[in-house]
Amino acid sequence: MRVLFIGDIFGKPGRRLVQEKLHGLLHEHRIDFCIANIENAAAGFGVTPKIAEDFLNLDIDLLTSGNHIWDKRGIIPYIAGEPRLLRPHNYPPGTPGTGIYVGDTSCGLRIGVINLQGRVFMPAIDCPFTTGLAAIEEVRRQTPIIIVDFHAEATSEKQAIGWYLDGQVSAIIGTHTHVQTADERILPRGTAFITDIGMTGPHDSVIGSIPDLSIDRFLTQMPNRLEPASGNLKICAAVIDIDEQNGLAQSIERLNISVDL
Repeated sequence: MRVLFIGDIFGKPGRRLVQEKLHGLLHEHRIDFCIANIENAAAGFGVTPKIAEDFLNLDIDLLTSGNHIWDKRGIIPYIAGEPRLLRPHNYPPGTPGTGIYVGDTSCGLRIGVINLQGRVFMPAIDCPFTTGLAAIEEVRRQTPIIIVDFHAEATSEKQAIGWYLDGQVSAIIGTHTHVQTADERILPRGTAFITDIGMTGPHDSVIGSIPDLSIDRFLTQMPNRLEPASGNLKICAAVIDIDEQNGLAQSIERLNISVDL
C-alpha cells in the first residue's frame, strides 16, 4: 500500500497549496491513505475546528499535530471528539484527544498512526521512547502497518527514536522544524525514516514567517507578532510504499514541489 505524508501546513498559503494540489498528488502517486501535519495551519500557530474540518472534507484521511496544537483554545473541545485529529500521545493522562489512530484505508487495509513529541528543547512531557513503544505494541494487535509522526526539535532525538523503533513500525516521519532534510532512507530492519519532512507553505521566509518580523524578534528580543510569508510556495511531503503482509517499508520518496498559485 502507499501512504502520502504532507509536512507541516503553514498558514493560509499552505492551506491554499493543499486545496489546489492535493487531488493531483493523490492521483499521480496512487495514494491509499493521506496524512497531514496541521499544527501551524491557522496563521502559523495552531489550528481551528473549521480549518481542521476543511482538511477532512478534502481527501486527507488523518491530521497530526505537535506542541502548537493548543494555541487556539477552540480546538480543545473539538479534538476531544474528533479521533481523526491527533495530538502527541505522550502528553499526560487526562489531556483532551488521542495520539493513536487505527482505521481502514481506501484499499481495505488497516493502518495505525501514532503521534509523538520529543522532549529536547521542548515541553517536559512523558518519554516518547517508552510511551511510543507501548503504543506500538497496542496498535500491532490490529495491524502491522504503522506510521509515526515524531514532532521534535533535535535531530539527535529524531534519529535516536528512528533506530530505537526500527523494524517495529512502517515509517517514522520527523516534523516540527519546517526545513526538509535530505536523509530519507530505509533503516536496516525495514522502517522508512526521514529526520524532517519539511513545511508546506512559503519558503521565502523564516520557517514560514515574514523574514523581517523574525529578524526583528532576534534583534530586539521582543515578542512581536509573527505573520505568514507568501513567496516561494512549496509542498514538502513523502510517499511511502509498505508491504501489506509484514508492514515494513519498501521505499520512501521525498517530495519538494514548487507551486505557482
